[in-house]
Amino acid sequence: MTRTAAREIAVHFAFELGFTDQTAEELLSEALTRKTFALIGEEEPLYAEFPNENQRAYITRLVKGVYEHSPELDGYISKYAIGWKISRLNRVAIAIMRVAMYEILYMQDIPNAAAINEAVELTKHYEEPEVASFVNGILGSFVRGERLPDPVGLRAGAAAVDGAGAPEEERA
Repeated sequence: MTRTAAREIAVHFAFELGFTDQTAEELLSEALTRKTFALIGEEEPLYAEFPNENQRAYITRLVKGVYEHSPELDGYISKYAIGWKISRLNRVAIAIMRVAMYEILYMQDIPNAAAINEAVELTKHYEEPEVASFVNGILGSFVRGERLPDPVGLRAGAAAVDGAGAPEEERA
């Protein structure tokens, strides 16, 4: 399973949180199990492979983060969805934007551009092209408007300044 697939599963779970009274912890304890993946995997190829420990940790971090920061993330969506009330926005797009915004704000190992690109590609998979353009516009405006630096770019710049040498992936 790739990080892209794990992110998509996290979006599914974040979407589901919008329709339940469960906490993220409760939802994850029911949904992120071998049994659930075996049942769903029979019809949905995304769930055919149970995530490994790192992927489960990534999914868990995203889902819990989105759950805990939903008011903040929704505030950003409302701020940059000019002329739109969040209650009128597509719920799939909201789940995708929440995940991307959480990654941008709180996951320093993911480049901003990668989070946005993944969000746009996921939106294209589930929605019409106009919705993908809308998501791209909101996320781009969010990064520019909040003046959010790209943490991966900052790390690479710091490595060059402090003499650490090659980028992290080359050192591994």
